[in-house]
Amino acid sequence: MSTPQDLRYSKEHEWVKMEGENARIGITHFAQEELGDIVFVELPQVGDELTKDQPFGSVESVKTVSELYAPISGKVIEVNEELEDSPEFVNESPYEKAWMVVIEAPSQEDIDGLMTADQYKEMTNE
Repeated sequence: MSTPQDLRYSKEHEWVKMEGENARIGITHFAQEELGDIVFVELPQVGDELTKDQPFGSVESVKTVSELYAPISGKVIEVNEELEDSPEFVNESPYEKAWMVVIEAPSQEDIDGLMTADQYKEMTNE
C-alpha cells in the first residue's frame, strides 16, 4: 500500500499536502481500497468553510456511502471538478488525480495535529 512520506494523515483516512500557504486534501489509498469501486463523489463549493473533524462531502462506492471529514479547517479555494465525471480517479490515483479540495492557509496547529506517514501506517496495520 502506498503512503507518501511528504503528506500528513487524519484518523478518518484523509491526506493533506502542504503547497506553500495552502493545503490539498484527498482520501488515502487505504480508504479507497476499503471502500471498493468509487462511483460518485460529492464535494463542497469554492468559498465554503470547512471545519476540522466535520463532514465536507461524501464518496459513494458499490458497497456503501462514506462521509468525508475535514482534516483541517479553512476556506475552500479550489475543487477537483474532474471527480464529478471521473470518480474512478479515486481508485486509480488517490494521491495525484483524485485530490478533492484545496484549503487556503490552514493553521499550523491543525497541520501539526495530523499523523506522519509512519504514524498512519502504524494505525492502519493494527
